[in-house]
Amino acid sequence: MIGQRCIITAALALAAALPLQAADEPQDGGDSSFLSELPIEFHGFYEMRGGYRLRKDKYQKDMSIMEGRFQADLYSYFDWGDIRVKADVYGDLVEEQADLDLREANVFLRPLDFMDLKIGRQILTWGTGDLVFINDLFPKDWQSFFIGRDTEYLKAPSDALKVSFFGDWANLDIVYTPQFDPDRFIRGERISYWNSGLRRRAGRDAIVHTDRPDECISDHEIAARLYKNIKNYEFAVYGYHGYWKSPGGMNDSMTQAIFPDLNVYGASVRGAVGKGIGNLEIGYYESAGDTSGKNPRINNSEMRYLVGYTQEIGKDFTAGLQYYVEQMLDYDRYKDNLISGPARDRYRHLITLRLTKLLMNQNLRCSLFTYYSPSDKDVYMRPNINYKVNDNLAVELGANMFFGDYPNTFFAQFENNTNLYAGFRYSF
Repeated sequence: MIGQRCIITAALALAAALPLQAADEPQDGGDSSFLSELPIEFHGFYEMRGGYRLRKDKYQKDMSIMEGRFQADLYSYFDWGDIRVKADVYGDLVEEQADLDLREANVFLRPLDFMDLKIGRQILTWGTGDLVFINDLFPKDWQSFFIGRDTEYLKAPSDALKVSFFGDWANLDIVYTPQFDPDRFIRGERISYWNSGLRRRAGRDAIVHTDRPDECISDHEIAARLYKNIKNYEFAVYGYHGYWKSPGGMNDSMTQAIFPDLNVYGASVRGAVGKGIGNLEIGYYESAGDTSGKNPRINNSEMRYLVGYTQEIGKDFTAGLQYYVEQMLDYDRYKDNLISGPARDRYRHLITLRLTKLLMNQNLRCSLFTYYSPSDKDVYMRPNINYKVNDNLAVELGANMFFGDYPNTFFAQFENNTNLYAGFRYSF
């Protein structure tokens, strides 16, 4: 929370220091209400979602999701920039508690013609993958993704400073996060997982405890993207200095999961290929805490590769295909120093297929996103039907389905979390 307070306080202080009167509003001696003169836009939604597991899991409740959620999105604009605050208040019957999720709280400025600046809590993303991430090292909420919340909640917020420079030669984005923002990863309190120490699936009986870098400024992250459009193709190179976003090792006593140092260097290209859009992306994950690969308690360095293609194959019918590979480096040293449990493969292959069909004047969206790993022999399927009843109301039915031959592979470990959910959202 220190980093959150650090960056959000700075954003609000900056907003307070700037002139708050709208550019087209004359001074009136203070007779009018300040709030009534602010150019504020207010949007949001109310949502209910409920879901249950389709398989018995002795480590979790039968309910996978059961919550009511209200989101308020306030946006105000001035000559000097914009202010946005977006927050969710929700009651969660699975956790039996109410909570506040501050999604955004930031100030956006244009101090120069060639420069943008955003400071505060914000949702960040880049890269070319569709629900597969290589150079996007911004936090993800995997728990929300697997229990049936809307896909927008896969992207967790960052407390950061983002500066963008625009030029004829190229554009540059730099993101500075003063305190490490990890993924909202699987800990066991909501979703069962493979526990390598216990050599079995575990859940609420074995919550993952972590030793997380949490000092403001000293435990910072820096990410950068340099990109340029050339003949309708976007080329980009990326860099990141920080930590593994989900736990990437264990401490010496094997009692806490840790986030070792990580540097990532990558590149991508995306553009028209035939009748569709193709993309290529690559990343080198340098595990700075163990560059030799000899420490069995820290992730080895990796190479990651992605190729994808999306095309409309019929009227209002789109298909997208991706092939993704993770290559562990220094694999022989990894196997020689393995402490216990089944060894990972040198290469992990993953194929994704997205099918989307729009019906009933595009008010009904039927989609299926499938992950299949031929190396792990496991599958994750996300069927979803969303019907827009009118401009304000939408109803949804979906599922998270996990299959696999071995309980320790990435998707198969969640097999008992297979769930069916339904919900409705009223937007305003």
